Amino acid sequence: MMIKTKAALAAVIALTGAACATAGANDEISEKVAARLAEFEPTGKTTACLSTTRIQSIDALDDKRFLVRASGGDYYLNEVSGRCSGASRSGNRIQYTISTGQLCRNQIIEVVDNTSGFTAGSCGLGSFQELVKKPAEDK
Repeated sequence: MMIKTKAALAAVIALTGAACATAGANDEISEKVAARLAEFEPTGKTTACLSTTRIQSIDALDDKRFLVRASGGDYYLNEVSGRCSGASRSGNRIQYTISTGQLCRNQIIEVVDNTSGFTAGSCGLGSFQELVKKPAEDK
């Protein structure tokens, strides 16, 4: 199911950048992705590179957005250029090759099918947008 209300879309535009505000029907954000991004607030800070020793996990939210968890409880959103076809599909993984000890903007990452080992897609990383986790609401 896709986001259909302006209010729901407005809640995630700040996290997903200006491109979402002008995106066409082919770049809609699913409710699942919107709900995951709603757990965070953008700080307005971006960085071009992250040290791979700090990266604890990279979760594909969809074929365009990756949530990076780093040491120290830090989180980053990375919106790739184009699409990483199949990145969020079960049974696939992402992989990359580095030579500097850092994962950086414009670096190519590949989506690999775990069963066959074949590359299913690839894309170039965007900047890492720093996020802070919103405090849990009292119920």
